[in-house]
Amino acid sequence: MKKIRGLRWQILALVMLGTIVNYIDRNTLGILAPTLKEQLHFTTEEYSFVVSAFQLCYSLMQPVAGYITDLIGLKLGYFMFAFLWGTAAALHAFAGGWQSMAFFRGLLGVSEAAAMPSGVKTSTLWFPAKERSIATGWFNTGSSVGAMVAPPLVIWLSVSYGWQVAFVVTGLLGVGMSLLWVSLYRNPENHPRLTKEEHAYILDGQQQTQLAKPSVKKVLGKRKFWAIAAARFLTEPAWQTFSFWIPLYMVSTRGMDIKQFALFAWLPFLFGDLGCILSGYLSPFFAKRFKMTLVNSRIAGVGIGAVCMIGPALIGLSSSPITAIFLFSMGAFAHQMLSSLLYALVTDTFEKQEVATATGFGGMAGYLGGMIFSLIIGQLANTIGYEPLFACLSVFDLTAFAIIALMLGQRGKDAAAPTLPANAASAD
Repeated sequence: MKKIRGLRWQILALVMLGTIVNYIDRNTLGILAPTLKEQLHFTTEEYSFVVSAFQLCYSLMQPVAGYITDLIGLKLGYFMFAFLWGTAAALHAFAGGWQSMAFFRGLLGVSEAAAMPSGVKTSTLWFPAKERSIATGWFNTGSSVGAMVAPPLVIWLSVSYGWQVAFVVTGLLGVGMSLLWVSLYRNPENHPRLTKEEHAYILDGQQQTQLAKPSVKKVLGKRKFWAIAAARFLTEPAWQTFSFWIPLYMVSTRGMDIKQFALFAWLPFLFGDLGCILSGYLSPFFAKRFKMTLVNSRIAGVGIGAVCMIGPALIGLSSSPITAIFLFSMGAFAHQMLSSLLYALVTDTFEKQEVATATGFGGMAGYLGGMIFSLIIGQLANTIGYEPLFACLSVFDLTAFAIIALMLGQRGKDAAAPTLPANAASAD
């Protein structure tokens, strides 16, 4: 079989495509929220319950999905979960009220939980340590691209054919992605089209030993894991807010109709893409320019992202809905920058067979934070307004940066070490 040069980038494109489909399915609810509130008679509080059903199931299932993926392998694990999430997304079309919508939303949360752990694991298996921040940045752009593509696609389907068709069509994209994945994906050691030179490059600096089974106890026993989990808990509410609450806010508070919103809804997620891409190249730049270790270079990027989260805090000072969209865009740029670097820090801290498990537990912490914040929005948005709640997001991210810097930052002799992650010599 003919070999393909640079195959790792094609595999990265495949997992990025899966992330795009994942976020189209995930964001369909938020885009249709104004329509669903009218058609199914939701209150803002009940809508927060629907959102939280997804977040709770997603958060609890992430470590399970990550562990299953580590245990049964990336090819089978991702196929199974992608098929299930596509089916669950399509079932939203049969909802008759907020309770049934919450049930289907919970099914989606259970099945989508494997997406990010699988993406991080793909980056770990297919890229050498020095390229992993670039790889995680690029595959994580899929979340922004999916969220950017979703508004015009979903609104067009809803206006043309009804909201039920919008759920069915986007759900079938997930089923199709599962079939594409199982047809095309192989691990590096089993891929017939991977050149020997590229395989050697991927494995450069890695010790070739038989990988042990993933250990939940070992993952949770690391102090560094809890630093990452705390940061995810504090930062994830921002992305959940952008995904599920911007449409409702812009229509109910800023006076846009759903068609007007579709013209601008993609902007925050375009900026999110730019944040993902920049984060990948920022880490190697800091490492080379300022002689930082890879870990410290990633933390520096997290700090820049946290400072840029000032955007959502200023939304209350703006009277223009277009300005509000641009401030949300600044926040999306900031969040995706620091989010991608937090994923990269997982690859620096854990061994190959534990990456998906660690990402899953970190994701659980993040989505618990997102769920709590969504419930708070549901309770307070109609009384104190959305803007003070948006301002909290910048405080959360600055706090997360402080935790990461204090608990993961390398100092003294460690900070002067060669720019390789700690486990590069053993199992990375």
